[in-house]
Amino acid sequence: MSPPLLHVSDLQVSYGAIRALSGVSFSIAAGEIVTLIGGNGAGKTTTLRALSGLVRASGTAEFDGQTLLGQPAHRIVARGLGHVPEGRMVFANLTVAENLAMGAYLDRDRDRVTRNREEVFALFPRLRERLRQTAGTLSGGEQQMLAIGRALMGNPRFLMLDEPSLGIAPRLITTIFEQIVAINRQRGITILLVEQNANLALEVSSRAYVLETGRVVMSGPSPELRADPRLKATYLGG
Repeated sequence: MSPPLLHVSDLQVSYGAIRALSGVSFSIAAGEIVTLIGGNGAGKTTTLRALSGLVRASGTAEFDGQTLLGQPAHRIVARGLGHVPEGRMVFANLTVAENLAMGAYLDRDRDRVTRNREEVFALFPRLRERLRQTAGTLSGGEQQMLAIGRALMGNPRFLMLDEPSLGIAPRLITTIFEQIVAINRQRGITILLVEQNANLALEVSSRAYVLETGRVVMSGPSPELRADPRLKATYLGG
C-alpha cells in the first residue's frame, strides 16, 4: 500500500491563550476528495492555514514525504499544494487576467502557464469573458471561480478549498461543485474540502473527518457518515 500524499499527526495551533487545534490527525491518499466538516470555530480553516504555512503550528504534517510545518508559504505552493481561502481573497483592484497571472507567479515555464490558463477557461468559460474586468466587480460566484482558477495556475497536485459555497447564489453552487469534481477526476488533483454545507461536502467526497473544538471526533467513508444518526442530528438537519 502506497504512503498517503498528505499525513497530519497531532497538529496543534494556538492563538495566544486560545487553543484552536488540539491534536488533529488525518491522512489523504493521492487522488481522493476528503472533506472536513464541523461547526463554526471547530478548527477547519485553521487546519488549512497551518498546512499552507500561514499560521504557526506544532505536530507533524508531511506532504509527499516532506515536512510542511515551519516552511514558508511560497515554498509550500512550489511543492504543489494550493489553497483557495475562505472569502475568496481575490485581488479586487486587478483584472481577471492579472489575478490568474499572480497564481502563476512562481512558474517560469511559459508553455505550461499558457496550458494551465486554457484549462482554467475550459472549466470556467465565464472567466475568459471577464478577462479584462476588475475582480472586485465580479459576482460572488465569479470571484470563487477566479479564486479556484488562480490556485490552479500554480500547477498544484493537492488543492485545499475553504468554504467554496460561502456567499454564492444557489444556481452557481452546483456549477462550482461540478467543476471541483472535474478538477479531481480529469486533472487528478487531490482535494481537501472544508464546507459548511455538510450534505454537499459528503456528496462529492469519498471520506470525511468531523472536527469539534479543535479535535477530530468522527471519521469514515462519506456515505457511512451521511447515514450516521449523530451526524444527521448535528450537521445534516436530520
